[in-house]
Amino acid sequence: MKPIEIQDLLEYRYLSGLALSPDNRHIAFVVQQAASDQNSYIGSLYLYDTVSQTTRMLTSGGREKSFFWLDGSTILFPGLRDPELRKKKAQGEPWTAFYAIDIRGGEACEHMRIPLEVISAKPLDSRRFVLLARTNSTLPDFHALSQEEQAAYLREGKDYTVLDEIPYCSNGRGYTSKWRQRLYFYDRSSGELRPITGELENVSFYQVQGEEVLYISSTYREKYNLTSALTRYHIQRGSHQVLVEDGVYKMEYAGFWGEEIFLAATDMKRYAMNESPNFYWVREGRLVLLAENDFSIHSSMTLDCKLGGGSGFSLEGDAFSYITTRGGSDYIATLSQDGRISLLGRDNGSIECFARGKEGEYYFIGTRGTRLQELYCLRDGVETQLTACNEEYRNSHTVCEPVYFPIEKKGLRLDGWVIPPADFDECRVYPGILSIHGGPKTAYGAAFLHEMQVLAAKGYFVFYVNPRGSDGRGDAFSDIRNQFGRVDYEDFMDFTDQVLEAYPQIDRERLGVTGGSYGGYMTNWIIGHTHRFACAVSQRSISNWITKILTTDIGYYYNADQVGGMPWPDPTPLWDCSPLKYAGQVKTPTLFLHSDQDFRCWMAEGLQMFTALKLHGVQTRLCLFHGENHELSRSGTPRHRIRRLKEMTDWFQKYLE
Repeated sequence: MKPIEIQDLLEYRYLSGLALSPDNRHIAFVVQQAASDQNSYIGSLYLYDTVSQTTRMLTSGGREKSFFWLDGSTILFPGLRDPELRKKKAQGEPWTAFYAIDIRGGEACEHMRIPLEVISAKPLDSRRFVLLARTNSTLPDFHALSQEEQAAYLREGKDYTVLDEIPYCSNGRGYTSKWRQRLYFYDRSSGELRPITGELENVSFYQVQGEEVLYISSTYREKYNLTSALTRYHIQRGSHQVLVEDGVYKMEYAGFWGEEIFLAATDMKRYAMNESPNFYWVREGRLVLLAENDFSIHSSMTLDCKLGGGSGFSLEGDAFSYITTRGGSDYIATLSQDGRISLLGRDNGSIECFARGKEGEYYFIGTRGTRLQELYCLRDGVETQLTACNEEYRNSHTVCEPVYFPIEKKGLRLDGWVIPPADFDECRVYPGILSIHGGPKTAYGAAFLHEMQVLAAKGYFVFYVNPRGSDGRGDAFSDIRNQFGRVDYEDFMDFTDQVLEAYPQIDRERLGVTGGSYGGYMTNWIIGHTHRFACAVSQRSISNWITKILTTDIGYYYNADQVGGMPWPDPTPLWDCSPLKYAGQVKTPTLFLHSDQDFRCWMAEGLQMFTALKLHGVQTRLCLFHGENHELSRSGTPRHRIRRLKEMTDWFQKYLE
């Protein structure tokens, strides 16, 4: 068996976007794999036949990363197979082409070309569609300009950016002032293309049924707020009916459930922004409670071996189904029309997306145990693996199994895990690394994590815990507002103490600590409050809550909500929980990893801490990745992901071995 190495991420296959055909016979999904020569990921559509129980590749263009079913035998997917259109898109022209492929055979052919930057599409029938597109009301109608005006517009657009609202940026999308996600109706036969929503209205979720569209949106001009409106739109009549006014509820899902309108939303009164949604019926302009809910309705699992998305909801027949994280695992949860919530599946890993079959079975993409992603079927409580996309890799490499290691604190259980090093010998002594997840409202589990497997293969103990603030244990457990750096710090230190006591093979003098995002914040905090770690790797971190609030995409609402408000009139509470305040106490050699397009935790956070440590004579280094964003460790370009892990392992080797 081979050890897991850094570059093995080039061999992994990443599954996403699962969708059942209308007749329930076929499951289509996307498979992506890193292409080192192109420094990108190539994607293809795959098809699983539920009758013959076989899997085959459907497309081979290398650029297919999303799709939808048009009917029982036809799939539509966006593509840039026309070189001329590819050139126009590269220059900045808003175009989207969709290709159709018959799963029974034949080549993909261009089906429709739309003069918009389309994000997603849902069919009303074979010729009419509802589109979600990215638009900017301050920009001219590009396709109405003359060729000379188009050329001038494209040149000028590269010279400067005007910002006149907040947030003015978004991680992964760049500067976003006046950019919105807008709904359109499109008729392929007539060419009719008309907007459904307003120029300044941003749509976060939509569903179609018959001639109706149900969507969640917010309209803003100067400042985005968290609350949304729920609106019903009739295609033929062109009429809008606001079902729930904006200003009260943060909404996550809405759908047609029989004759009723169903909504998952929270008023944020008890646990503020992080409060999980309750489930409601929408009746005559008011919400009628169907069921209270204390858990997220999406996966919060920390993974670094997935790409792409997919649906995490299903509203079929007698149940609303969704993904939820409980403890250190994902489940499919079902809500009945009488308000009962049930969990399906096993405590066994992550679930990224799913679809419900006509017989009540569920097909999902996930990581089970320490396996990489595969397609599974959950039927009558039994999970069956359907694909073997990553089995060849698993069967030829040594995977180090995490050991569940919970600790008790004053009657409170914290879920933790320890991964012993490869070829572990109880008579030897090894260095150890504390790893901290982001969020903090996310969760670790026993699922496969490439970074941790690489470290274990190199001879390190890796240990990690879900401290207070993590997801999967209910809203009260997740709520650490105004306590950052206090209760969580205690949990990390207590967990480390108990791991060291249980594993005398870990050398107390050779401990490292690392984490990203909130984990980077805690890494910065830890090195300013203890010298027990011989070195640290701080990734996409936070060092100064004042600058974090004022320079990032979620700073003015999310971070202010979580750590104590704005810098005015008194910045002291924010400064007191900022690691930068304690930089003068740091002695730990620290590596900073950051991306220059990270608008979630801007590079100024890493640069400030790096500069402070340099000024105080601490051994430090910063590696800044150009063109990457907050998702570097998960979906960054292959070469940068490899370099990131090499920087990390070299730093640990230098100070721990």
